[in-house]
Amino acid sequence: MFRKLGFTMIELLIVIAVLGILAVAVLAAINPIEQINRGRDTGSRSDAEQLLSAIDRFYTSQAYYPWQTGASDLANEPLAWSDIGAVADTAATPVLMLTKLSTGGTSELKSSFVTRVNSATYNTMYAYTRGTQGDSVYICFLPKSGAFKEEAKTRCGTDGDGMPADAAGIVATVCDTAADTAYWICLP
Repeated sequence: MFRKLGFTMIELLIVIAVLGILAVAVLAAINPIEQINRGRDTGSRSDAEQLLSAIDRFYTSQAYYPWQTGASDLANEPLAWSDIGAVADTAATPVLMLTKLSTGGTSELKSSFVTRVNSATYNTMYAYTRGTQGDSVYICFLPKSGAFKEEAKTRCGTDGDGMPADAAGIVATVCDTAADTAYWICLP
C-alpha cells in the first residue's frame, strides 16, 4: 500500500485559524492606537519642556517674558490661559511669543520647532502664569493616551486640590472634574 505524506486541507485550515486568533490576541494586547497616542503625548511633553526652557532662557537674558514689551511692562507679566501660537506682546505692532523665541530676540527655539507646534495637526499647547513673584509658567496640553490621561487626573486630585497654588487660575480648566473628561498635562 502506498501512503502519501502531507497535511489535509482541514489540518491546514485549523492551523491558520489558530494563528489568526493568536494574532488578534497579540494586537489587542499591544493596542497600536494607544502606543501611537502615547508617543504623541511624549512628544508634546518634550516640546512643552523645550518651550519652558526657552522662556526661562529668554527671561534670564532679557529680564522680561516674551509676552511683555520690556522689563518695565509689569502690567503684562501675568499671562491668561492662552494658545501658545497666539501669545503676543502688547506693542503697537504685536510680536508673537514664538517669533520672539525663534527668529527675533534671542533665537531660543529653532524655526522648525515653531512650525511643528503651530501645525494644524499638532496637539495645541496653552500657556499660563499668574504673574506673581516666584510663580511658575505653565505649558499645558490635552493628552490623547490613556496613560497620560490617568497621570493628569491623578495630578489634579479631587476638585483640583493636587495642583500647585500658583496654578489656581486654571484649575477649573485643566481639572474638569465635573465632566471627568478634560484633564490636562501641565508642566512644570
